[in-house]
Order: sequence, then C-alpha cells, then structure tokens
Amino acid sequence: MADTSFDVVVIGSGPGGYVTAIRAAQLGFKTAIVEKAYLGGICNNWGCIPTKALLRSAEIYHYMKHAKDYGLSADNVSFDPKAVIARSRGVVKRLNGGVEFLMNKNKITIIWGEATLDGGGKFTVKKTEAAAPKGALGEGAYQAKHIIVATGARPRVLPGLEPDKKLVWTYFEAMNPDKMPKSLLVVGSGAIGIEFASFYRTMGAEVTVVEVLPQILPVEDAEIAGFARKQFEKQGIKVLANTKVTKLDKKADSVVATIDDGKGKPVQVEVDRVISAVGVVGNIEGFGLEKLGVKTDRGCIVIDGYGKTNVPGIYAIGDVAGPPMLAHKAEHEGIICVEAIKGLLPHPMDKLLIPGCTYCHPQIASVGLTEAKAKEAGKDIRVGRFPFVGNGKAIAQGEDQGMVKVVFDKKTGQLLGAHMVGSEVTELIQGFVVAMNLETTEEELFHTIFPHPTISETMKEAVLDAYGRVLNM
Repeated sequence: MADTSFDVVVIGSGPGGYVTAIRAAQLGFKTAIVEKAYLGGICNNWGCIPTKALLRSAEIYHYMKHAKDYGLSADNVSFDPKAVIARSRGVVKRLNGGVEFLMNKNKITIIWGEATLDGGGKFTVKKTEAAAPKGALGEGAYQAKHIIVATGARPRVLPGLEPDKKLVWTYFEAMNPDKMPKSLLVVGSGAIGIEFASFYRTMGAEVTVVEVLPQILPVEDAEIAGFARKQFEKQGIKVLANTKVTKLDKKADSVVATIDDGKGKPVQVEVDRVISAVGVVGNIEGFGLEKLGVKTDRGCIVIDGYGKTNVPGIYAIGDVAGPPMLAHKAEHEGIICVEAIKGLLPHPMDKLLIPGCTYCHPQIASVGLTEAKAKEAGKDIRVGRFPFVGNGKAIAQGEDQGMVKVVFDKKTGQLLGAHMVGSEVTELIQGFVVAMNLETTEEELFHTIFPHPTISETMKEAVLDAYGRVLNM
C-alpha cells in the first residue's frame, strides 16, 4: 500500500516547486510534489523556456537576413512556422523528462492530480485528465507536516480584452499559433509583451505595442527603456505609450481595436491577432486557502521573509507569494523556505537583489534601484554610463547599440543598481548581481580585471564613468 504521509509536500512543480522539493529531499525530508498538468509548470512548458527557443529561432533568422553585413551571402532566406514551433515544443519535452528524472533521482514522490487543503496538515488529491508520469501516485487522502504552495500564476484578464484563443491570445496561444499573423497588436509592454512583439516583428509581422503607462517596460530604468524603445521603433515596431485599448471588435479572421491616447478622437486599427500581455495573477483560488483562513492581499498569499503564512504548517513561494513574478525568485524563495523549516537560519529574501531580464532584441537586464527609485529613497547618488559604441567586441560583433548604466550611493560607494540594454546583457547582469550580494563598493570594481575583448568591459567602464575615470569614451 502506497505511503501517504510526508514531511514536506510541495503543491505545484514549476521551477519554484520542483527546486524546493529537491532541496527538501537533500535536507533529509521525506518529500512529495503534487502536479495536475505537466512537470516543470508554466515556465518550462509555456513560459520562460519555449519563448527563448522561439526567440533563438528569430535571432538566427535575423542574422541570416543580415548576412551581407558580415561579408556573407545567404539567398532566399525563409522560415517554416511549423518547424520553428516544433523546435520550441521539442525543447519543452526534453525539459519535462529532465524534471521527472530529477524527482526520481532525489527520491521525491510525484502525486498526480489537483490538491485541496483540508486543514491540520491533511489534503485531498482528485484525478486530473493529464497523463501521469510512470509510478506517480494518484487521487486520495494525504498528509504532511509542512505544505508549501507553489501553484504559480495565470494570465491577467481585463474586461473587454478577454482572450478567446483564436483572435485574442494569451502567451499560451502566442507560443503555438495556428498560423503566423501578418499584423499583430500587443497590449502591454512588460517582459511578456515585448518579447512576443520582438519575435513576431523579426518573423515579418507588422507589430503595434500599446502601453497604458507613459513608459514602456515600466519596471525598468527610464533611460534604458527609452533607449530600447528607439531600437524597437527602428525595427519597425509601432509603440503607443500612455494609451489604452478600449474595445475589441472581432471579425471572422481579424480584430478591430479601438485605441485611445486621451488626446482626442480614438482611432481604430485592424489586425490579424491581438496578444493580451497585461500581466499575470496568482493561482490562489479553489484549493482551500480561504477555508483555512490563509491571509491574502491583492491576489497574493501573504508571507514573511521565509515563506511562512499566518497558518502554521502552510507556506507559499513564487508567483502566488507576490512580485516579482520570476522563476529564479521562486526557486530562491523555495530554498529559503525549506532551509528555514530545517532550522538552518537562511537569509530572508532581499527583493532588491533579484535580477530581471527581457529577451527581446536588444536584450534588457537590471538589478536593484533605478535612478528614479534611488532619488525617491533620498539617496545622494552617482550615475555612470557606457555605450556599446565604445566597446571593441560589440563593434566586431555588429552589436554596437547598447548601454550599461550604474547607480552608486555617493556617500558609501555602495552599488545600488545596474541597468543594461544590448547584446547578451541577460548573461552579463549576473556580474553585478554577485557584486551587490557581496556588498561591493566602487573600489572593488575598480580593482577587478575584466577580460578583453569582451562586452563585459562596458560594465567596468560604466563604473569608472560614475567616478569621472572612464577610459574609452
């Protein structure tokens, strides 16, 4: 008879959930993970990973079309939409198998189905339609000393912009389109919206992005967002900030959108498809949180710095526990949670040290305070900048459109924030993340040797610029 009692049970197998389960097992806890649809969650199946596979195809297509810029020849360049999507789904399948392998390797029990919390450490799992991995447990009654909710998030839906999966898409449909649209309206200019705008524009669609706020990429530094906007517009993306979509009229195979910038008569635009990318909301409903009295606020579960809710034995991590809704935040939050349960006294989550990345062209990456936020906090600051046009590697690669910006506390030399736009900055940002985690000052960065020729040299040059010592500009 199957064992139904565990030390730690994680509900949800996204990046936060499965990493948390692995760490729990490493710490000696008898661990299980509950999943109702697919191992790896939204990130591996419909988010982070498959979008990067699509964007990689778009990137290579872009370079093939610009082969002449590199002294090369590539004639009659084209793409097969079905093959592009098939490659993306193949990457997903590979990662799904990887998560299942990791669960088995770490002796983590997989419980397949939908969980409902019953209180007192007990929960019930009911059957789900999705095919279960081999050897997984199924519906029934279970119990655990510690239950960690990692149920993720779903696309936010605004009245009048409800997705219908045919003409109005969420990221689910945008990743697996029935056909490549010739024209596209993207509502929302956060990371999801801008990544899809970049992908579809590179593949040839006419793309319009609508953002209700004055700045696109609203969480980014204003200067970096402005630089990125100019690059998007050079690529032919039409950007409408401080504007909103007030109505969608659906036709047989197109959508007429009414767009209002508040300055006069609204305009109507007809497009093949619309992507609603207005954010995500946590999956907190329908599995017993309300019944148990778990405290929530604005659609998220309220936790302390260690994942604890107000109800003993119930914890939450990842998107359900609030912004930033990022996979790496969920993973780290989960590790903190189980290490605290074990009594290891981990550091609580410091959200200022969580990097954010957008994988459009050009890429955008950041960590810490923007210039505006630092000023709002009353900081006396130094700001340094360095453009990619002053970097040899960027010029050699034909990627000279970019910039690094750093913000320092003038009194202490503390690095408060770093912001980047340009080629491969999503890989470079971790250098500043490590530096900030180690509480670096400008002095340590002055003494750090950066390899030449690399784009990473722009990072040191930006630091030098903040202190009037820039060398290559």
